[in-house]
Amino acid sequence: MEYDFKKNNIAELRKAQNLSQRQLSNAIGTSQANLSRWEKGIIQPSVVECWKLADFFDVSIDVICGRKEY
Repeated sequence: MEYDFKKNNIAELRKAQNLSQRQLSNAIGTSQANLSRWEKGIIQPSVVECWKLADFFDVSIDVICGRKEY
């Protein structure tokens, strides 16, 4: 199975809560530049960063990563 993190849901989740990239990045302890790169699929967040995002949005890591099939 091939994984494509470029189809993640970070931006959608952030926008649904009316948060700026800066607000979210401050809340989870990363830089705004990193968050921007994650949303664009340029780089991938670490597992720990995915956990932080999942906890912040109260969703599973699968939702963060855009995984639809199990």
